[in-house]
Amino acid sequence: MRVKCALCEVIENIDDYSLEAKRLRNRPIHTYMCDSCHKRITKKTEERAATGNFNLYRSPKVEDDF
Repeated sequence: MRVKCALCEVIENIDDYSLEAKRLRNRPIHTYMCDSCHKRITKKTEERAATGNFNLYRSPKVEDDF
């Protein structure tokens, strides 16, 4: 399957039967990012988190009694 990175527009081939290919086919809202862009974003996010001025907003976990 040919995919294009959403950020740098590099075209790559991924296995047709991989989990990532299935997600891209079945859920059009998912976008593909190449490894270099993914690593770059991860690195920048970790640097921002280390400054202390970074808030990651996540939904609160609800404890279930069952």
